[in-house]
Amino acid sequence: MGSGWHEWPLVIFTVFGQCVAGALIVAGCAWFREEDSAAKTRIVRSMFFLWVVMGIGFIASVLHLGSPMRAFNSLNRVGASALSNEIAAGSVFFAVGGFWWLVSVINKMPPALGKIWLAVSQILGVVFVFAMTRVYQIDTVPTWYTAYTTWGFFLTMALGGPLFAALLLRAANAKFTGHFAAAVSVLALLASVAVVVLQSNGLASIHSSVQQASALLPDYGTLQIWRILLLAAGLGCWLCPLVRRREPNTLGLFAGVILVVLGELIGRGLFYGLHMTAGMAVAG
Repeated sequence: MGSGWHEWPLVIFTVFGQCVAGALIVAGCAWFREEDSAAKTRIVRSMFFLWVVMGIGFIASVLHLGSPMRAFNSLNRVGASALSNEIAAGSVFFAVGGFWWLVSVINKMPPALGKIWLAVSQILGVVFVFAMTRVYQIDTVPTWYTAYTTWGFFLTMALGGPLFAALLLRAANAKFTGHFAAAVSVLALLASVAVVVLQSNGLASIHSSVQQASALLPDYGTLQIWRILLLAAGLGCWLCPLVRRREPNTLGLFAGVILVVLGELIGRGLFYGLHMTAGMAVAG
């Protein structure tokens, strides 16, 4: 029993990867709408931090494998293994999106091709997150083999992604009110609360012959409360200025991103802490 933080490389990889995928969609949409070429250039430059964070996530995932050389072995069963599909999808997303950024930042990307390339990168980000969810749909792990796993991963994308994009766009001094994106994040927060409540009720009915799911994390409720408070505070750093019809400042958005990421790291740690195998028998 524990918080699941012993799986910290996977916690970082999944949360960071999902936030980057969500941020690329929002920042990319702002780039599409921007008509001023100088502003478009500033947006592209700010996206550098997307790939820095994605790189940190991949480094963490390699550490989970114990040896960097094992990372290549994880691609041996693409198409047959969910893990191989996840690594392949993430690598393609990283490579395609990163190459778009590199060619765009040196101003060598034709405008029409750049739009198509970015759109493909955004779609690949969604595919990457979906591939992540498939890794944990294991019928012998009843606490993961639910729709809550898929919901949780995509909700992280909707919580952290828009806020991260808002920070980058504000730093780039781009025109971005963010009202729609902020509304998406608020809805994601409400959905996250609903998932916590529903999953908590469901854990009581899952058990094996030797293990009760609800006993895996004695502090589950308390940690989820802290998680929700961090998420609410982080989004508040973005929402409060918008409600007052003011531009959110960079420092406030940065604080918001940190708070939301911390909240999702706690939530993902709890997810890994809920790991249990079916054992001799499972009910639920």
